[in-house]
Parts: sequence; structure tokens; C-alpha cells
Amino acid sequence: MPTVDPALAAEARAADPDAPLVAFYGDSYTLGTGASDPALRWSTTICADRGWTEFNPSVNGLGFVNNRASTPPDYLDSDEIPQIIARDPDIVFVTMGLNDNFSMPERADAIQNAIATDFTTLVAALPDARIIVVEPFWYTDDRPPSVQTVIDWVDREAAAIGADRVPDASQWLRGHPEWMAADGLHPDDQGYAEMARRMDAALRELGL
Repeated sequence: MPTVDPALAAEARAADPDAPLVAFYGDSYTLGTGASDPALRWSTTICADRGWTEFNPSVNGLGFVNNRASTPPDYLDSDEIPQIIARDPDIVFVTMGLNDNFSMPERADAIQNAIATDFTTLVAALPDARIIVVEPFWYTDDRPPSVQTVIDWVDREAAAIGADRVPDASQWLRGHPEWMAADGLHPDDQGYAEMARRMDAALRELGL
């Protein structure tokens, strides 16, 4: 199992040791692909508004199984899970699942197992961290059945570890093609601003 690295944890907190360190386990929608500047992605916006220190190793195309360099629980150091655990954050956002739809239904069992393993690994290695599981994002009005299936698996495993949950995130961009970047796959600056607004409201309901 990945473990906390005191040197990396201290480095992550160096800018402001009194600020909560917040880590993001995500894909391109959390990396901020499509934004004109990383400062405009939703994760950076909510951290700036709250005075949080952000650690965001999110990766384009990543899923619980899609484009993983390793298979849970045999994580490589380059995987997001070990990177996050090494820094011992106070809060962890999990925003994964969109890309796994492209491996459904062929890899359904592997996806379910990976979700469960990732979540139990995080809570075991970071028992004092607050884990916030965001419903997997989605990017088109058309929703294949797999979208709800992956959402249900994520929700089930989040409940199993007692994580806070942010529902309805798969609906946030629905009906608004004007919020999408030129590639048609990712939000633009306006889309990320809307995601930040909705995430802010959800976090306020959680007392954050």
C-alpha cells in the first residue's frame, strides 16, 4: 500500500503550512483541459476562494482502469493514488469515472474492483483526511446507460467508506454546448466557471 512521505508532505505544505492541503484525484475535467489558463479550472478556483493549498496531479484520459500505468492495488509511483497519499492531504477530492465509460461493458468487473480498491486504499492510508467523492462528470446530452452504471458504482463505494458525496455533477454541463471548448470534449473558461460555482454550492452544503 502507498504510504505518506514526510519529505513530500512537507514540500506540499511549504507555501502555507497552516492552510489545508487539498488533493485532487481526477482526469482532464479536473486537470482543466480546455481552459485558457490552469488558474481558471474549477479546482483552482475553489481552492483560491477558500485559502486552500492545491495538489492536483490529474491526468488526461485517466479512469479507474482506463489509461492506468498500473492496476490497483499494485500501484506504480507515477499513479495518482501514491502521489496523493505521499503528501498526506487534509482533503481528497475524487472526480473519476468519465473515461471508464469507454471500456464498458467489457471491463465492468475490473472497473468495479478498481473503484473499491482505490477508495479503500485512500481511507486506509489517510484515515484523518476528509474524502469528497464527486459524481463522475459527463460531457454530452446523450448519456449511454454506462454513465449511470458507473455513477452507481462510485456512489456505492463512496458510501462504504463514509465519504462525503457531491451528487448530480454529471448534469452540470447538460444542455449548454456554449460552455464547451472548441474540441467539443472539454469545458471552456465559462464551463469551468459554472462547474466552480456549482461545486462551491455543493461544498457549502457540506460545511466547507
